Amino acid sequence: MGGDGLTNIVVAFSKLDDAKSIKTILMRSGFQVVAVCTTASQVLNTCGDWDFGIVVSGYRFVDMMYEELRECLPAALEMLLVSSPAHWAEPVKGVVCLPMPLKVRDLVNTLEMMSQAQARRRRKQKAQPRKRSEEDRLLISKAKALLMERNHMTESEAHRYIQKCSMDSGTNMVETAQMVISLM
Repeated sequence: MGGDGLTNIVVAFSKLDDAKSIKTILMRSGFQVVAVCTTASQVLNTCGDWDFGIVVSGYRFVDMMYEELRECLPAALEMLLVSSPAHWAEPVKGVVCLPMPLKVRDLVNTLEMMSQAQARRRRKQKAQPRKRSEEDRLLISKAKALLMERNHMTESEAHRYIQKCSMDSGTNMVETAQMVISLM
């Protein structure tokens, strides 16, 4: 058991001792704890531009409540709120709640589930081809047209040629198309 080692985790509680205790539990369970914070602004400074991660958090900080913090975090980040159920107002999107008093097994299992879900989403995102801009598509089309005209290739041959050159040179198709255009 333990973390996937890939998910960035920030532990954030207003009491430093609470945060350090949670961090110790998580590290012993194989999770990667990137930072321990005692204010919401520290959390935002730490993970404001992350593409993924989990904030294990108490419900109140000196500078804001957990709901406000959740709203300020990047959408791809999730929050695991550890507090008394009395503090869970309405369900907040992107927030999973665990009741106090905290059971170590529940904490570890919940974080494991959250990090596996994030890893699945990241794999799924990587598998999707990136959308090319209209400008990039026009550039590739222009390069294909030049190859078709000057080298008497079909459209699919020109496409495969650009694709192969891009793989061989370790550049993307847009950069390869730019090279083809500049050479001709």
